[in-house]
Amino acid sequence: MRRALLALIVVAPFLYMVATAITAGPEALTALPFGRFLLTSAIVAVAVVIGQVITSATAAYAFARLRFAGRDRLFLCYLWALTVPAILLVLPRFLLIDSIGWSEGYRGLISTELVSVTGIFLLRQFFRTLPRDVEDAARLEGAGEWTIFWRVVVPQVRPALATLAVLAFADQWRSFLWPLVVAQSGAPVVVEVGMANLRGVYALSGPDQLAVAALAVVPVAVLCVVAQTHLVRGLASPLLPPRDGPEAQLPVDVSSIAAPDPL
Repeated sequence: MRRALLALIVVAPFLYMVATAITAGPEALTALPFGRFLLTSAIVAVAVVIGQVITSATAAYAFARLRFAGRDRLFLCYLWALTVPAILLVLPRFLLIDSIGWSEGYRGLISTELVSVTGIFLLRQFFRTLPRDVEDAARLEGAGEWTIFWRVVVPQVRPALATLAVLAFADQWRSFLWPLVVAQSGAPVVVEVGMANLRGVYALSGPDQLAVAALAVVPVAVLCVVAQTHLVRGLASPLLPPRDGPEAQLPVDVSSIAAPDPL
């Protein structure tokens, strides 16, 4: 009963938005090219997801498994970056992007979002829960670090990668400040900025505004529902203690992965 009541409280605002949006006319969705805005948001979000998954997975593996001088201090510096308010980085980022001529087009929207400190932290904690037995066996068979990472570790962390992908997509989809700044230099307009422009240009009613908001929320809501299982597993696994012992070993034939490293 309590869970049902809590679920109703959480879902009620979304249901109200959808119910009110149904009563809106078509003017809200045709006043501006929202189809192009949605496409731009999708392109930027997918590119950022790919970049963050790659950079976060490789960096997290290095922090969790490799031993090098200053590893822990460098990781603390990464965590310290989380304490810096994002608003303080807007001007330096824009000056840097503008100085290399990337403020126009998709490069300005995507390039500054390809690394996620939160993603690195999440995957590092996930990597630390994995047993080392299979990795050590692969090293004994002659596999290098890249082979171990790609063929042993990555298959074990798919729930965490899916979780990071969902979080990165949702975060980028609702991003507003940075796309607004670079949009002044001619960058493509994302859906969040398009919604703000619509409100400033047209005197819309409440249902019209909620219709546009519902259109922007639907892709993220569908993604979260589809990836719900991976999302829960990916968020819960870093909280578990490291797994050791024979029961933690995976049915991996290390002799089949001991291939020369491509690097």
